[in-house]
Amino acid sequence: MRTPLSVVIGAGGTGGHIYPGLALAEALRRAVPDAVISFVGTERGLEGELIPAAGFRLHTVDMIPFDPALGARRYLLPAALLRSGAQCRAILRAQGARVAVGMGGYPSAPVIVGARLAGLPSLIHESNAVPGRANRFAARLTRNVAVAFDRSRAHLAGGADAVTTGMPIASALARLDRPTLRAEARRALDVPPGARLVLVNGGSLGAARLTEAAVGLARRWQGRDDVHLLIKTGPAALEETRRRLTGLWGARAVPYLDRMDLAYAAADLAVCRAGSATVAELASTGLPAVLVPYPHAPGDHQTHNARVLVDAGAGLLLPDAEATPARLAELVEPLLSDPARLAAMTGAADPGPHAVAADLLAARVLELAAHPTHPTPSYAYTEEHTA
Repeated sequence: MRTPLSVVIGAGGTGGHIYPGLALAEALRRAVPDAVISFVGTERGLEGELIPAAGFRLHTVDMIPFDPALGARRYLLPAALLRSGAQCRAILRAQGARVAVGMGGYPSAPVIVGARLAGLPSLIHESNAVPGRANRFAARLTRNVAVAFDRSRAHLAGGADAVTTGMPIASALARLDRPTLRAEARRALDVPPGARLVLVNGGSLGAARLTEAAVGLARRWQGRDDVHLLIKTGPAALEETRRRLTGLWGARAVPYLDRMDLAYAAADLAVCRAGSATVAELASTGLPAVLVPYPHAPGDHQTHNARVLVDAGAGLLLPDAEATPARLAELVEPLLSDPARLAAMTGAADPGPHAVAADLLAARVLELAAHPTHPTPSYAYTEEHTA
């Protein structure tokens, strides 16, 4: 009797690690419908909500962040890693796992440690242009490394042999045709004909700086009917933001967007953080953006992520400290009044391999499951994957 393929994916903390992990899980299920896919995370992150909601089992382990801001608690990191690594080894064995995958973020490092302890093949995926501490550590424990952006290779052990797969994104975004979906999307989001829509997206938890600037824009644009704001606040800031928007027509706050394809298709411009998933989605969908990198990201990786779009001419960079309503208006208003420039920014976006990244990673997982000691990755991105 054939034993179903079992894969355990480490992903947690924020949506920037969880959503790519879910995209990989979807791709594995498409390739092997009876595959048993489960996740490892902690009790602290969004994984406790997002992963079970997507229909996958979540195992939790005792792990702490790779964060110098922990102060003296950072000295507990080696013990926490060994403990959580042993927990992951037990999980891998109990699940009958054939391959372990780490999608970055501190919850994924124990999965790679556990795979090493269990003698199982493992794979890490680095989503940011500058890798985080967890993956810089994990890259020393596996020969199988994939990256979303070429520029992250220089920061990883064995980076010269890493393969650029792009960033796994949800299938609805990977196949998104903005012009075709635009009319339906604008109806669904109640955007009047002819009005411009600015999508303000602070990521899975929202961003206080962007929300504050968006409320200021709503006040500035009070009385205008040619521009609308859709503000993704995250759950914590929703009620206060809605209170502040009372009476300001044309601005709406939502805690999250479960149909990001509609938001991207309806919008004319995004104002957003520069997490790797967001940058990949913008590059794939061609939505022009003003990128406001989170200033406290480790290694300033969000600024490096943003540069991928800015250097291509598909986005503008605005430092967090300058993200005031007045300064944002100086950038946004000329763009909204210049359709030709918006079209040029859309054309400058390079979709790269992001739309097929989940399938590329899934192919490598299946290759490792079939040939655990296979010496040479054969899942590099080529143009034929987009055919």
